[in-house]
Amino acid sequence: MEDSLLAIGAVARLSGLPVSALRFYDGAGVLVPASVDPRTGYRRYAPGQVAAARLVARLRRVGMPLDSVRALLAGADPGPVLDAHLARLEDGLTAARRELATVRAVLDRSEPAVQITVPAAALDAVRYAVGTNPSFPALHGVLLDADGETVHVVASDRYRLAVATAPAAGASGRIVVPVAVVDELRGLGGTVTVRTAAGELVATAGDRTVRTPVVADEFPDWRRLEPAPAPHRVALDGPAFRAALAGGPAIRKDRDGTPYDAVVLTLDADGELTVGGDGDVLQVGVNRDFLLDALADHAQLTLELDGPITPLAIRVPDRPDWSLLMPVDLTG
Repeated sequence: MEDSLLAIGAVARLSGLPVSALRFYDGAGVLVPASVDPRTGYRRYAPGQVAAARLVARLRRVGMPLDSVRALLAGADPGPVLDAHLARLEDGLTAARRELATVRAVLDRSEPAVQITVPAAALDAVRYAVGTNPSFPALHGVLLDADGETVHVVASDRYRLAVATAPAAGASGRIVVPVAVVDELRGLGGTVTVRTAAGELVATAGDRTVRTPVVADEFPDWRRLEPAPAPHRVALDGPAFRAALAGGPAIRKDRDGTPYDAVVLTLDADGELTVGGDGDVLQVGVNRDFLLDALADHAQLTLELDGPITPLAIRVPDRPDWSLLMPVDLTG
């Protein structure tokens, strides 16, 4: 059998993958050689692995993530994997077109004017997640991200992310509204209209208008964080779950010198979620105050859980709004 194996250089020539790439894919567990000399580390491949190497080369040329490549080589159904990647590419192309349109306007020395109107309630829905860390000034506000059909109202402090939606009424563009402006106008009810031009942001609600410089820092790409459907989806009664959180056991933790209470959510084999206890299926730690903020006063909620180190998603049934909480490390 050893005589039929191919040297790594031969596989590189036949597949179009450089030798360095073959070594990388070996280390990543994507394309493991049939034989590795324990003394020299010399890799040898079975003839049948050339086809796999060519497939890897094609998939990587279109930006397929390593996890997806690994799954396809392991025999996963190619349809859903390829469709999901194609959807990611299309979303990325849409985002790239939007960014390049802005870049073109900047290079033409003509800053694009943007105007977006949202319900004040949408600002209320995400206000709790606005960041305060001085190292991330773009997070000190609420992002209005409009694509012509929908306005996504987004706030994040890197530990949590909140997204509300409203009709865009044809508006397109992105505006970061400083938190001071949000706090001044969101309590007035009705709608808030924000427009930018010539480096100035003008926000109006009712008969009140606030003017401030445009936020120069770029808000992170929040769309990459939208969670895929999780394997565990738990429907909850909002008031009952909030009461269980408030009165349940907590663990004192510390983040950046600030103490806080964490709770352990446990899921048993019957799909019942409780605060504390021993879960047969899953245990996830989360900042209690952060979770209470995300639950707000909704009567019905859906929690989506994947694993102890995967963000917890909170959704409101029959609404596109969602929020995300980073889990708490329970081992330390």
